[in-house]
Amino acid sequence: MTKHDDELAALKARVEELERAAKPPEKSDFVPKTDAEWIDEMHQMRERRMSMATPPSVVRDLTVIPDHIVKGIVQDRHAPTSATGMIPSSQQRADVHVGGKSSTPGYADPRPLGKQPGIDLIDRAVNAALPHGPEWGKKGKDNG
Repeated sequence: MTKHDDELAALKARVEELERAAKPPEKSDFVPKTDAEWIDEMHQMRERRMSMATPPSVVRDLTVIPDHIVKGIVQDRHAPTSATGMIPSSQQRADVHVGGKSSTPGYADPRPLGKQPGIDLIDRAVNAALPHGPEWGKKGKDNG
């Protein structure tokens, strides 16, 4: 009967080990929320989700564009932008500045600042629209 007693002792030791391992669950830190707190949390969740969405105005604008134009935009988006391959191109790359010789490669002298073409048309249009009249500023420093 010693074999039976040994098995019984081994089983009792195993049961005690399992009972020690199976601790009762710890006290939960759950705090019930009020309806207002729950509604506020759900609202904030929806706001975070919608902050990443496409605005309805953009969707409306995109529905006006014909399908063939959208497909062309998508194709252009996936087109290569650099001169790759072994076939030489007769077109000039857009990112290369053609100018005079420079002592430092990769640097181009800045364009001189001055009166830009078409600025006189803008000046005339603005002066005509302002309440002081189109002739303002033409007499010099004494305007009135």
